[in-house]
Amino acid sequence: MNPPRHTETPELLAPAGDWECIRAAVANGADAVYFGLPRFNARLRAHNFTEAELPEVVAFCHRHGVKAYVAFNTLVFTGEMPDAAEYLRLLSRAGVDALIVQDVGLIRLAREIVPELPIHASTQMTITSPEGVEFAHDLGIERAVLARELSLRELEKFRAAPDSEFRTPNSALPLEVFVHGALCVAYSGQCLTSESLGQRSANRGECAQACRMPYELVVDGAVRDLGDKRYLLSPQDLAAVNEIPALIEAGVISFKIEGRLKSPEYVSAVCQVYRKAIDAALAEREFRPSAADRYQLEMTFSRGLYSGWMHGVNHQELVSARFGKKRGAFAGRIARIGRDFVEFAPQVPLKAGDGVVFDTGGDTNAEQGGRIFQVKGQRLFFQHDHIDFSRLKAGDRVWKTDDPELDKRLRQSFTGRIESRHRERVDLAVSGRTGEPLTLRSGAITVQSTMPLQTARTAPLTLEKLREHLGRLGDSVYELGELHSEIDGEVILPIGELNRLRRELVFQLDAAHAVSRREEATSVESIVARECRAATGPREEATLRVLCRSMEQLDAALENNVAEVYVDFEDIRRGKDAVARVRQAANGTRIFLATPRIQKAGEQGFFKLIENAAPDGVLIRNLGAIAHFAGGPLPLVGDFSLNVANPLTAAHFIGKGLQRVTVSYDLNIEQVLDLLQAAPPAWFELTIHQHMPMFHMEHCVFAGFLSKGKSFLDCGRPCEKHRVHLRDRVGMEHPLRADVGCRNTLFNAVPQTGARFFEQLAAAGLRDYRIELLEEDFEQSRRVIRAYQELLSGEQRGEDLSRTLQAQSQLGVTRGTFENRGA
Repeated sequence: MNPPRHTETPELLAPAGDWECIRAAVANGADAVYFGLPRFNARLRAHNFTEAELPEVVAFCHRHGVKAYVAFNTLVFTGEMPDAAEYLRLLSRAGVDALIVQDVGLIRLAREIVPELPIHASTQMTITSPEGVEFAHDLGIERAVLARELSLRELEKFRAAPDSEFRTPNSALPLEVFVHGALCVAYSGQCLTSESLGQRSANRGECAQACRMPYELVVDGAVRDLGDKRYLLSPQDLAAVNEIPALIEAGVISFKIEGRLKSPEYVSAVCQVYRKAIDAALAEREFRPSAADRYQLEMTFSRGLYSGWMHGVNHQELVSARFGKKRGAFAGRIARIGRDFVEFAPQVPLKAGDGVVFDTGGDTNAEQGGRIFQVKGQRLFFQHDHIDFSRLKAGDRVWKTDDPELDKRLRQSFTGRIESRHRERVDLAVSGRTGEPLTLRSGAITVQSTMPLQTARTAPLTLEKLREHLGRLGDSVYELGELHSEIDGEVILPIGELNRLRRELVFQLDAAHAVSRREEATSVESIVARECRAATGPREEATLRVLCRSMEQLDAALENNVAEVYVDFEDIRRGKDAVARVRQAANGTRIFLATPRIQKAGEQGFFKLIENAAPDGVLIRNLGAIAHFAGGPLPLVGDFSLNVANPLTAAHFIGKGLQRVTVSYDLNIEQVLDLLQAAPPAWFELTIHQHMPMFHMEHCVFAGFLSKGKSFLDCGRPCEKHRVHLRDRVGMEHPLRADVGCRNTLFNAVPQTGARFFEQLAAAGLRDYRIELLEEDFEQSRRVIRAYQELLSGEQRGEDLSRTLQAQSQLGVTRGTFENRGA
């Protein structure tokens, strides 16, 4: 079967973690599914599919007119490039309709060896602006999956007129957005929390969901009492079903459901509701999900349903902060507690066997819940000792978490035979005579029976009988059209052989429609060698750069005659003051100003503020900044947020005009050394000391919990008045900062050093190193800077430096991602 051709008709794209989920998606209206293989996908905890299953998965989808996309959406390390190339060839041979890719180097590799295989830019690429779409377009990408944090108003700017400041003439890629499912609190591709806290990188498919854990808010050194609000970083789930018409109007062509770790019942439920919404919008009919629709969405998985950022930021509603687990439908509040029952007026139907949980406002790991044993009026009874009623109180919320009857109905939608929604007419000609095989012809396809026709004594093969048996194509995408019989005489053939012939015909039709793609035989090694031609020899001296977040830190860097400083102030307008301070020092220090991590349409003004401050260069943190500054007079350095993990990614950014790129924080020492061996070391800079920036969020904790404001317009700017940390379950207090766009970054409380690996790095040719300061005052900054200057000059060994810093730091030092850990 031909894979469905690209069309501007909006597409419903469903997740599939296993075979049942694929069947659920296909049976309930999905136009496309996306799934992963055992490696290189961002949901390694999903069941996923094996390489051997892949052709069957793709064939199943295509038989039903459904597209098959493969999530290849993790960073790829240097040593993995040959394996990634083999995966690309495997996917191409299987006829998948597109790859969903994060890694820029992998895209470059795919364009070389499987040039006809379509590629979609994953949301992990952090595409937040039309300039980011243009970056993807230049890479040869055919669709951009946008960041979840974009509003409808911002999405409209992606299709503005070509002469608009919001769009360049070529940025006409089809756009895909998430419309339902778990809403990550951090920007995808910019979350380093799992790696920093547990060496499980989200950029490698190992997210530990630290955002769903409880935290305490520490304000100016004291814990702020927030009542039962403990899950400060756990947003409600996205449900944008009401926004489908507006999204279509904004030009979105693919509506993506999150959930490769979810159940097939979830896939069925969500597809059913969104199929109705999309069909209604296309028919220009008004559609509002019914109470039954919403109940279905809530029961299959919900942490509360919310429109996310579709209508802009609302920091009072996005995060309820009362739980981090599935809740389901709100059933009511406890009115009375008895010996073995609770009493209240249910807001949803409740019956024996249903599951409920009681929201006590405490740790969700210790909350009470279970299956209802009996319902008598407004009283719910439970089996003895299944509920600790002493932990419940009047007023506690009750949530219905499971409905076996609903699950049964949803399972029935995909467990039987699935009728294809897309049919292809097949005209057949049948011929043969006694002693010869029966021949079926459809166009250029011919199949023959394995046994000869026999003279019929009774019940010969009539046209009606042939149509009856050959027309049984219900489990395929084909339907029988005209049937011409050219059989000579009255003949017969066993029914089993007729059925085999029909199956063989379907197989041959599928094979004839299979995608034929050309694979380049070029080796990965030759591609890397061509893209990473040797640059000039490395400098003999090592250079230390310091990133400063306060004037005190900048003064400490100037006093120590640091050659180059990066300035990353929360108020980007103060960049001009930092430049003036450096110019006044007149000691030869060069100053680079850092862009924000995120740039949306309409935020080009941040770049202009940087230009107007007249620095010596720019630290580039997002794709839009590359488009703005490339070709200009200012030297550019790419930061860690560009996710440079292999030589082809580095080569692409160097080719875009960046002088250096910062090595991805996902790489351990062995992988860093592999990278330095594969590409010129002069291309790279390494952050050797820092507090890891864990969460980078559109969600503003300051506004959400220190004000009543919905946004910066009415929050009162508590970020400018208070010093805030989030205390985790083990007592670590992680610093929280807001940037110029009111986006929050949560930094690891414990600084990380790679000092003990300095000799290996230097031997590999690396000469550019960075330390990043966070909360250090002048004296602390001066000590840290001086310690690393001594490391680079050979006055101090890395091991000694680690111990020295630990002695001087109240927080201690961890080796973090520099530790030798598995890929």
